[in-house]
Amino acid sequence: MAITFRKSFRILPGVRLNINRHSWSITTGGKHGPHHTSSSTGRRTSSMDLPGPFGWRRTTTRRRRG
Repeated sequence: MAITFRKSFRILPGVRLNINRHSWSITTGGKHGPHHTSSSTGRRTSSMDLPGPFGWRRTTTRRRRG
């Protein structure tokens, strides 16, 4: 079994700093409604919880040169 590490810190209301073994990310948005996450690896995610068991998520990744 692999050992994992993940920690989340609240910086300001609606802004969180998330840290794991390989990267860090900043998440903006409240508990309900739209969320926007930008990671140190270049991944950007926008998501939103919808009523009932529904949700929406879109992820884009920055291309690496070379």
